[in-house]
Amino acid sequence: MTVTPTTTLAPLDSAALDRALLAFGQSTMLPAAAYTDPAVLAWEKRNFLAGTWACVGRTEDLSADDGGRELSQRALMVGDIPVLLTFGGTAGTAGTAGTAGTEAVRAFANTCRHRGHELLPEGGTAATRAITCPYHAWSYSLEGHVIATPEFNEVTTFDRTRYSLVPLPVEVWHGWVFVNATGTAAPFAEHIGALDALVAPYAPDRLHLRARHTYEIAANWKIVCENYHECYHCPLIHPELCQVSPPTSGDNYDLPGAWVGGSMDLAPDAVTMSLSGTSDGEPIPGVDPRTVLYLGLFPNLLISAHPDYVMTHRMVPLEPGRTWIECSWYFPSETVDPSYAVDFWDLTNRQDWGACESVQRSLASPHFKPGPFAPNEDAVHQWVTMLGRAYRGTAPHHP
Repeated sequence: MTVTPTTTLAPLDSAALDRALLAFGQSTMLPAAAYTDPAVLAWEKRNFLAGTWACVGRTEDLSADDGGRELSQRALMVGDIPVLLTFGGTAGTAGTAGTAGTEAVRAFANTCRHRGHELLPEGGTAATRAITCPYHAWSYSLEGHVIATPEFNEVTTFDRTRYSLVPLPVEVWHGWVFVNATGTAAPFAEHIGALDALVAPYAPDRLHLRARHTYEIAANWKIVCENYHECYHCPLIHPELCQVSPPTSGDNYDLPGAWVGGSMDLAPDAVTMSLSGTSDGEPIPGVDPRTVLYLGLFPNLLISAHPDYVMTHRMVPLEPGRTWIECSWYFPSETVDPSYAVDFWDLTNRQDWGACESVQRSLASPHFKPGPFAPNEDAVHQWVTMLGRAYRGTAPHHP
């Protein structure tokens, strides 16, 4: 399907992209500049992260601070665009696009309509019922409407209703919050496509966060995704994983939506992914007890669904060769000891991070040239094809 580009094209060599977009068995990886050039990352932040549906976290994390205090506002960057999330307020009013339970979650440009000052600094939070700009004290409701414009009361030509905050599309999907910071992405349902049917049986919104690790690694965010989508490397760097899940098992999906993924089987004597293959948790009702799903939702959320827990990796690109990764573990029970899963995956993560960082170092070499895909790297080929087409202006959910 051909889509008319709605953005400037990525600053990458056209011939190199041509080679990456060949059919499986003929194509190569993306050129080194895709992983090393600051101009490419700047383009990705605007077009991939801000320009599609980036995951910004879980509703329960975003709407509360570290002490559990209920928040009304949180500021963050989505790609290269400052965004303000608000929680609560009156449902059904301007700016409401996503809900979690009965509480509305809204997203706005974090830009005062007076002189453009940020309403909260990046990472800032507030628990007040009004949004007040710290520059000139213009104030807004949690629904984004102007409620105070100091010294404008006597300006007869001033119409405050024209200066509401700019609302941005936001969706809550199984507990995760997604924002389209440019406001130009296709509908969220098209972005998700068939992924919902795979994730819904695990009911992630009803699972409990029991552990979270954060990592900052010296590798490009796309290398992390490419490594995630293949087990060609597993026999060499993941001996523990290979004991509980055959690296040649499972299959990859080819279904609608802006995602790539597949499944792997558990070994006959394993009931989950852990160092012993045993579980200290409870099975998730209604899911396949012998299969683990590995699902990568473009641009920045990896979902690993196990018979007894769901693990996610949420990525934030910091520099061409530096990525922040938040790894979270969710379980049916809020009292389970998560260490059996955490210990296994923290070890596996660190094995992967070492490999990703090695690839990143070599990409800077003048001797690097994009290599071919192995026969069992079809999911990586799907990922690279989606990226290559998106670099040329095709929406990532289009085949």
